Amino acid sequence: MHIDLPEKRYYGIGEVAKAFNVNTSLIRFWEKEFDVLKPKKNAKGNRKFTPDDIKNLKFIYHLVKERGFTLEGAKTHLKEGKKQSLNTFEIIDKLESVKAQLIKIKAQL
Repeated sequence: MHIDLPEKRYYGIGEVAKAFNVNTSLIRFWEKEFDVLKPKKNAKGNRKFTPDDIKNLKFIYHLVKERGFTLEGAKTHLKEGKKQSLNTFEIIDKLESVKAQLIKIKAQL
């Protein structure tokens, strides 16, 4: 899944939910369930996600929604530090990004 977010330091929860095509409540739920998600909160309590948080969210989304892991299975997978799986996911994510850019260029021709 290719997530189309502009390059920024922080993303609001609404932007993140829209990019992943999920409800904001699911993002908040995953934040409680997964220790790797630690968005910053401003004085009002609004969540601000960093690019690292987005990367972790992409991996969680991939495990839960695309590969069909249960929440417990995804937590275990993350805690065991499956570096190879994460590296493979990052490579696939970069390839999907390149593919999306090429499709965009093709449409402009």
